[in-house]
Amino acid sequence: MSGEGDLGGEGAAGPRAWAQAVADCLARPERYSEREIRFLRSIEREPTLTDAQGRWLAALADPVDFARINSAALAILPALLRRWLPQGRMAGAEWVALNPKRADGTPGSFRINAATGQWADFATPHRSGDVISLAAYLHHSGDQFGAGPALREMLSL
Repeated sequence: MSGEGDLGGEGAAGPRAWAQAVADCLARPERYSEREIRFLRSIEREPTLTDAQGRWLAALADPVDFARINSAALAILPALLRRWLPQGRMAGAEWVALNPKRADGTPGSFRINAATGQWADFATPHRSGDVISLAAYLHHSGDQFGAGPALREMLSL
C-alpha cells in the first residue's frame, strides 16, 4: 500500500479498496490477534472509514515485520547515524550528537548505542531500545507505524 490513509478517511480510495483489504485480512485470520479480528469484523460492512480506521486497516493489510527491519537497520546503524545525525561522533560504542528535536547546544546528552540501537536523550524523558523507535522519534513524530515502512523501503526489504 502506498500510504497509510489510502484505505479510509478523507481522500480515500473508496469502499472497494478497503473492503478488499478487509477480505484479504480475514482470509488469513491466523496472522492477527483477536482484537484485530474484532476490528476487521466491525468495519467489514461500514460505508466509510475514519482516518484512524483507515490507518489501522492499512497497517493490518500490509504488516510490517518490525523485528526484521530492526535487525537489518542495526546491521548498518553507524551509516544511518551518519546520515540522520551528521554532526555526531563515535565515543566508545555510542554515537553522541546534538538532539535535532530540541534546542540542544552541547553534544553529550543525546546518545545512541551503535551496537544495540538503544538510545536516549538524558536531558529529556525520550528514550527507547531500537532503530525503528529512533527513526520514529527523529523523522516521524514518534509514529513507529510510519517509521517502520519508511525504513523497510530505505533498506530495500
